[in-house]
Amino acid sequence: MNVAINTVAVIGSGTMGAGIAEVAAAAGHQVLLHDISADALSRAITAMRQRLEARVARGKLCADASERTLARIIPVADIAALAAADLVIEAAAEKLDIKKALFNQLGDICPPHTLLTSNTSSISITAIAAGVKHPERVAGLHFFNPAPVMKLVEVVSGMATSTEVIEQLCQCVTRWGKQPVRCQSTPGFIVNRVARPFYAEAWRALEEQVASPETIDAALHEAGGFPMGPLALTDLIGQDVNFAVTCSVFNAFWQERRFLPSLLQQELVLAGRFGKKSGHGVYRWPAGAPDVVVTALADGAFAASQVTQSRDVVTNSMWTELDDVVLAVTTGETAQAMSARLQRPVVLMDHSESDLVVIAAAAGNHPQDTQKAVYHLQQQGKRVLMVADYPGLLVWRTLAMLVNEALDALQKGVASEADINTALRLGVNYPRGPLQWGEQLGWQRVLQLLDTLQRHYGEERYRPCSLLRQRALLESSYES
Repeated sequence: MNVAINTVAVIGSGTMGAGIAEVAAAAGHQVLLHDISADALSRAITAMRQRLEARVARGKLCADASERTLARIIPVADIAALAAADLVIEAAAEKLDIKKALFNQLGDICPPHTLLTSNTSSISITAIAAGVKHPERVAGLHFFNPAPVMKLVEVVSGMATSTEVIEQLCQCVTRWGKQPVRCQSTPGFIVNRVARPFYAEAWRALEEQVASPETIDAALHEAGGFPMGPLALTDLIGQDVNFAVTCSVFNAFWQERRFLPSLLQQELVLAGRFGKKSGHGVYRWPAGAPDVVVTALADGAFAASQVTQSRDVVTNSMWTELDDVVLAVTTGETAQAMSARLQRPVVLMDHSESDLVVIAAAAGNHPQDTQKAVYHLQQQGKRVLMVADYPGLLVWRTLAMLVNEALDALQKGVASEADINTALRLGVNYPRGPLQWGEQLGWQRVLQLLDTLQRHYGEERYRPCSLLRQRALLESSYES
């Protein structure tokens, strides 16, 4: 099955459907835009015209190209008209029964060569295709919002989808200026599965009162290098939407604890605090997340501290000694646990890719012991954020969980290593792919942190996947 794709049909004229229609029309296709509501179609065309005119006004698009794009989009009220399409992209409600009914109808209406695809973000392509005539032509084309801007498209294979269809779809979206990544039909596909820990670990830290929302977001955004803090991002996405996706993935994986939804986020949803769109979520909008206040400058009384480097014989990691105070990067222990083990004052640091450093101190430290560490870091030009003593701190444990989830998806054949990295970089704008992070941080260090977290909590949530253990073993054999 390999026919030219000339006419594209899009079902659903909401934000995603209209955006996908614009992408296809801008690439030169005639586009049949179908919706059961004539008013919705009219609103979609009007909104699309306004967006294109705004781009023309900013000098991002010429007026002729704008008019040609709009001229190629034909609103159609009768679904039977989609028989003329070579490719159908469904962007209707995220409900399996609605999608199954639609695809069964399309299977009867459209000739066997028509490719039938869904823009679903989490519903099984295998389930959608079941019962459809010629199910080998059914696949997922998951665009990211806003579709005209975001480069990534997840091209999803169901159990019956042919490799020829996947290849043709990848070629098509590449011609549209998008970056396809291939993946198997599995809950959340690549991005909505692998990215769950980014949100989940932030909610857990907030629930355990480790730090304020502003501090958690600053840690992940500034120190971690993420484009936005996770709590502010859930406000932007919509707490109701983000919570629904988490619940969907959690239930689809038979209540796997790695995907456990947050009771605190549920409370926000029940209160109608959906984030930016409702004016109140974690933060009040339009103000959004306020600036975080870093630790005040130390007074310099510790400038004469003797600074040496030593190695922890238990964790095999290096630390800095400031007189009797140990300043170390977290390996998953709490500062208090490490202090009890060493019988010395301990201050732990989080992973940081900027001048912002998150630290936690052992409860038994004398205030001056902690101040020595703060002063030392400030003398190195660092801004210091103090949080409660918390195993793995904020950035390190989030990165470790992202790496672990990516490795689990890789091991189970969801997607290739390259496509997983690409999906997270382009789909949610991470500064690097999770498996690139694993390589950079070190597989043994990631494994050590997760093993320590699992012992601390006694939970399956932090269970390292077997591929992480394999990579850690290979890494240690290369070093020996």
